[in-house]
Amino acid sequence: MNQLQYDNYLNILKEELIPAMGCTEPIAIALAAAKARQILGEMPEHIMIRCSGNIIKNVKGVVVPNSGGQKGVEVAAILGAVAGKPDLDLQVISQATDEDIKITRSLYQKGICTCELEKGVENLYIRAFLTAGSKSAAVEIQTKHNHISKIEKNNKLIFQQSNIQTNTSGDKTQLNIRNILDFANEVKIKDIEEIIGRQVEYNSAISEEGLVHNWSSQVGQTLMLLGKNDIRIKARAAAAAGSDARMDGCPLPVIINSGSGNQGITCTMPVVVYAKDLKAGKEILYRALVLTNLLSLHQKRYIGNLSAYCGAVSAGAAAACGIAYLHGADYDIIGKTLINAIGNVGGIVCDGAKASCAAKISSAVDAGILGYEMAVRNLSFPFGEGLVEEDYEQTLKNIGRMGRQGMKSTDIEILNIMIGQ
Repeated sequence: MNQLQYDNYLNILKEELIPAMGCTEPIAIALAAAKARQILGEMPEHIMIRCSGNIIKNVKGVVVPNSGGQKGVEVAAILGAVAGKPDLDLQVISQATDEDIKITRSLYQKGICTCELEKGVENLYIRAFLTAGSKSAAVEIQTKHNHISKIEKNNKLIFQQSNIQTNTSGDKTQLNIRNILDFANEVKIKDIEEIIGRQVEYNSAISEEGLVHNWSSQVGQTLMLLGKNDIRIKARAAAAAGSDARMDGCPLPVIINSGSGNQGITCTMPVVVYAKDLKAGKEILYRALVLTNLLSLHQKRYIGNLSAYCGAVSAGAAAACGIAYLHGADYDIIGKTLINAIGNVGGIVCDGAKASCAAKISSAVDAGILGYEMAVRNLSFPFGEGLVEEDYEQTLKNIGRMGRQGMKSTDIEILNIMIGQ
C-alpha cells in the first residue's frame, strides 16, 4: 500500500472514531444549542429547533444523558443551552449538574423550546435559533453530528463552511475490501494504538455497565441468561448490553462509527469477546478492529449515516469480518462473510434510536457470525439472487442503493407514523 493511501485510511480512522456521550442525535442538538448560546452571550428566552426527519426520529425514544431521565428534542436543546460546553464537542453536556437538570426541567415545562420539521434537507440537519430580546443567534449542523456549517448573530452570517469537510477529511471513496484488508495487515501499531485502544476501553466499559446493571430492556443480560458459555451469544450480549445502557441515558462515553455509538459498540465488542476467547494478543485484536471499523464505514458511505436502513446490520457484518480476521481469514472468506450477513438481515428498518436497537444489534451480530461460519465452509448465498452478486463490492453498492434510494419512502412513512400523521 502506497503512503498516500496509507495516510488516507489512517485519517479516516482518526476522524470517524471519536468519543460521544449518549445517542449522537440528541447530543448534536445539544451541541448546536450550546454553540448558539455561546454566540448569543446570555440565556435565551426562546429556542427554536428545526431539524430533518431522521434527527427527530432518532431523538424521540432515547433518554438524554445527564438530564435526569428526560427525553426529546426540546430537552436536548434546553440542556445544551443551560449546561453545554461546545468545546467538548460530542461530550457537550458531560458536565451538567443536578442544578442544571432542575433548570432544564423547569424551562421545558414553561415551553421555552419548540421543534419543527425541516423538509427538503439532507438526512442530518439541525438548526438552533435562540433569541433574547432583540438579540438572536443561530447555528446549523449538517453532514456530520459535530460539523457546524453555519453561524449567524443578530441575523448576520458570521461563519460558514462547506457541508463536507474537504481540508483534512479522509477520502472514503478510496475504501475497498481488498485494500482495507491490506491496510489492516500493514498498519503500524503505533499509528493506531491510541485510536483503537481508546475504542476498546470506552466501549468495553459501557458494555460491562449494561451487563451488570439494569438498563433499558436488558437485552444483553437476557442473552447471557440463555447461554453465558456460548461464545456466539456472549459476543451478541456484549454488543447489545452497551446499547441497552446507551439508549437509556447512561452518561459513559462511547467511540462512534459512522456517527453512531451503537454502531461503534457493535464494531468493537464481538471482536473483543472472540479475541479474549482465542487468547489473541493486542496486536491482532487491534488489526482486526481496524478491519472491522473500515469495513463498516465502507458500507455506510453508500447508505448514508442516517436512513431507514438499520446501521447495526453494517456494523454486525463488519464485526464478523473482524472475527474472521482473528481466525486468519483471507480476502474471499471476508468477502463471503460480508455478503452472507447482509444477504440475510440487510433491510432491517431503523424506526429511531431506542431500546429495541439492542435487539437489532444482537440479530445483526448473529447474522454476521452465521455468515462467517458459512464462509469458512465455502458456503455462500447463490450469486445473482436478490441483491447478492459474485463481486463483493457490487453487492455492497446494491445494498447501499437499496438503503439510500429504495428506502426513502419507507423513511418518510416511519417518521409520519412516529409523529402521528
